[in-house]
Amino acid sequence: MNRTDIRLALPSKGRLAEDTSDFLAACGLKIYRPNPRQYAAHIPTLPGLTVIFQRPADIATSVSQGTVDFGITGRDVFHERAGDPQILLLHDALGFSPCDLRVAVPEEWTSVRTMASLASRAAQLWQQEARPLRVATKFPNLTSRYLQQHHVAPYELINVAGTLEIAPAIGYADLICDLVSTGTTLRDNHLRPLDDGLILASEAILIAHRPGLQTRPGTLALARELLEYIEAHLRAQECYLVFANMRGQTPQEIARRMFTQANLTGLQGPTISPILPNPASENGGGWYAVNLIVRKDHLSRTITALRAVGGSGVVVSPVTYIFEEEPARYQAMIAALQP
Repeated sequence: MNRTDIRLALPSKGRLAEDTSDFLAACGLKIYRPNPRQYAAHIPTLPGLTVIFQRPADIATSVSQGTVDFGITGRDVFHERAGDPQILLLHDALGFSPCDLRVAVPEEWTSVRTMASLASRAAQLWQQEARPLRVATKFPNLTSRYLQQHHVAPYELINVAGTLEIAPAIGYADLICDLVSTGTTLRDNHLRPLDDGLILASEAILIAHRPGLQTRPGTLALARELLEYIEAHLRAQECYLVFANMRGQTPQEIARRMFTQANLTGLQGPTISPILPNPASENGGGWYAVNLIVRKDHLSRTITALRAVGGSGVVVSPVTYIFEEEPARYQAMIAALQP
């Protein structure tokens, strides 16, 4: 039986689940889940969407099979399944839950600090003990490619579903390839990442079932809504809205003064509006309100530049969304769906 609903799969537990919920709420897509034990919820902003909760690795599988239409998971999960034609990457950098997939060895391996020295260790194990280097990982494809790239041989991958860090301590693996956030868990288990052992820098991404986007118009429309909210929020995160009062003869004259300063151009230019004076005020006319969008890291320079051209009463406000005419990632999605 064909599905008629549109589904978004989100991480069910852990840091990625919490970060995903916070991110969507900040985008204006707050999840309504009255019972935390339920594996289904909805987003009031997107009434046509059903939210379900799964493990990150299962999300990629569900998207590939088409049992869900969209999913938020880790970049590591996506690249582990590289080449899956059923999965389309809609957004490759949602900006939260960063972590690294790294090669980590026991601290007692003091001479092994690089991939080159790990290759030497593997060769030594084969010569002296006639056995391959044993590597515990949940990412066999990424790990295998990386070991081959650095000429580490021979090796044997140990696929582990649970905790990896204990593998070297209890003896069923020599080292691990695992996701690392702060490194605390590695240190607690007497493991150390190699200096050049970064396999992949990961963070949260948005993926979709490609055939569903091609055949179900409702899914395509919802993909646009998701990208609109996400892109507008991410763009706004980097910016402030700045207001100032400025005296001048005309808006054009004020604009000319502002354009002499590098930090007063805004997105497409400042908005300048006349201030209607209070008849009882002694200040009189000739005042204008100026507002512009500026990058957060340019705020101090912007305020200095406004003062330099006569700006006063500067007010700074956060920005919730900055919408473009059409999100670039939506255009990229449409192009990727073309035969």
